[in-house]
Amino acid sequence: MAIKITFDSFLAVLKRSSLLSEEQLNALLEKFRAANGNTSEGKPFAEFLVRQKILTVWQAEKLLQGKHKGFFLGRYRLLSLLGKGGMSSVYLAEHTVMKRRCALKVLPAKRVSDASYLGRFHREAQAVASLDHPNIVRAYDVDMTTDGGVDIHFLSMEFVQGKSLLEIVQAHGPVSAREAAEYVRQSARGLEHAHHAGLVHRDIKPGNLLLSPEGIIKVLDLGLARFFNEEEGSLTVEHDEKVLGTADYISPEQAIDSHTVDHRTDIYSLGCTLYFLLSGHPPYNTGALHQRLIAHQTKPVPPLPPERTDIPESLVAIMHKMMAKKVEDRYASAAQVAETLAAWLADTSTAETSIAGAIPPAIAKVPAATVLATAAKPLPSKPASAVSPVSA
Repeated sequence: MAIKITFDSFLAVLKRSSLLSEEQLNALLEKFRAANGNTSEGKPFAEFLVRQKILTVWQAEKLLQGKHKGFFLGRYRLLSLLGKGGMSSVYLAEHTVMKRRCALKVLPAKRVSDASYLGRFHREAQAVASLDHPNIVRAYDVDMTTDGGVDIHFLSMEFVQGKSLLEIVQAHGPVSAREAAEYVRQSARGLEHAHHAGLVHRDIKPGNLLLSPEGIIKVLDLGLARFFNEEEGSLTVEHDEKVLGTADYISPEQAIDSHTVDHRTDIYSLGCTLYFLLSGHPPYNTGALHQRLIAHQTKPVPPLPPERTDIPESLVAIMHKMMAKKVEDRYASAAQVAETLAAWLADTSTAETSIAGAIPPAIAKVPAATVLATAAKPLPSKPASAVSPVSA
């Protein structure tokens, strides 16, 4: 049954939310009534506020559910829920003073009581925030607020309106050789900058590489993946575990001990990502978790699908060198990977238009889900549930 709320009840919830000042609300009410007359239901006024870009769809849906809390985290106004896992949530938000939009990543509530965990997170976040490179998602700030006596810690970072390479391949299948090479080249440039600063990602995978509408690859969760990672196949369950990362993309040495690896572990994982982009699946994608870990350590790189006859052997050779079992047999640096791929792109046939800076048609045509933050579409008759990390 559709959830209905009366006009008066919706108005009361809206006032308690602090999303609008009394002066703003009165002006909007006058404008709404002039165009629509009186109504007994709250939904028409909610839709009007969305069309006027006063509320986002997500905010309106929560208000229509009678929820007046959960719209602010510290100095940030929450605009939409970008993603939610078992322990943490990511929001599109806007700084209430600076008006800058960003993504807020909330730390898992069950871990913030651990002082050593929080201290380590703050130190690494400070290191990541010092990085400034076009191929790295910027980390802006770490903040904390209290709601109902509960401390909520979160990270504010650059908002990238795009899709991950994982989403792109899942939706459209493997990409062309030149697309794959360009995406990995850009990723390597971002990693080069991080490695020079002494940071190792340890969880490079398609889901942590975002493609912006401008065709720029952005490396996500640099140095911070262990604090949020909860995906299936993740080896990061506690911050002091010996093994961190994701089984499908983990280097042989990292599968043994994550804390003794150097920057070349990221090169291996980036090679696995290149394999995924060309094949549509990770290199070792069968068997239980421990079997996949052993495969990374002992088995040769599987051949690409037989239908990928368009992939030049020269690119396959680059991928194999990135995925060498022995650290010393890989490229010595991410810079070397980027330079090798740049040379390969320059040397390959120009019959296929270079995609450097281009994006797949699907990305150009289909806006990211985050566009809902300002969309002016009608609200569904039954608002989708949205769970906030603060009490609602």
